[in-house]
Amino acid sequence: MPRDIFKKIEKGEFFLIAGPCVIESEKLSLSVAEKMAKLCQKHKLIYIFKSSYAKANRLSGKSFSGPGLGKGLKVLAKVKKEFDLPILTDVHETVEVDAVSEVADIIQIPAFLCRQTALIQKAASTGRWLNIKKGQFLAPEDMKLLAEKAGTKKVMLTERGTTFGYRNLVVDFRSLLIMKKFGYPVIFDATHSLQLPGASGTSSSGQPEFTIPMAKAAMTMGINGLFVETHPNPKEAKSDAGAMLPLNKMPELIESVLKVRAVK
Repeated sequence: MPRDIFKKIEKGEFFLIAGPCVIESEKLSLSVAEKMAKLCQKHKLIYIFKSSYAKANRLSGKSFSGPGLGKGLKVLAKVKKEFDLPILTDVHETVEVDAVSEVADIIQIPAFLCRQTALIQKAASTGRWLNIKKGQFLAPEDMKLLAEKAGTKKVMLTERGTTFGYRNLVVDFRSLLIMKKFGYPVIFDATHSLQLPGASGTSSSGQPEFTIPMAKAAMTMGINGLFVETHPNPKEAKSDAGAMLPLNKMPELIESVLKVRAVK
């Protein structure tokens, strides 16, 4: 992994975080990472591979939650080594942080856990970058206080939609501008912002047909990075099947947002 990647991000160079919602298999993770790495290299775009070793907030106890910490980190380590990619994955408890920090370059604080002070501070203590996702229940102004808990400037802030009644989210694009004022890189999560929480009755659904238009709209706000969960066949995905963008749509998404950035 190029050592200057985070220096480029600090200077405002645009970056993409993308990958399957959860690690389903080593083969799938490597396949997505390889295709995304080649695609981003073609466009000279900073690429960060994302996938979760566990999803701790499944609606149903019967839902697939991932391979777990040990097996999951082995897969992420292999992705990192084979494709020389920075890795982002999320943590759920302080006891996971040290092990995760040995593999991940960015430790993500999930939206539902974004106010957990001990989790943020433990993650920050590793010296790794943090990506704090804005809770569906928070105002954008609240994110300044959460970032300050970390005690470091190595923090990213991610917008992922706000609860709008039951089983729906809405994006207030003003939040991107508000969070940019705090001096941290701001990311737009184009897939989770279009989730329909619990809409299927046992799991969340989504509206991936709006992912590209929403990503383009966010680009006009001057975001620093884009977060997209993608899968070769979302209908067969074991998590967030209704929200992920098909992998074959990623070229269109990248080309679209880079055109907007070039105009801006």
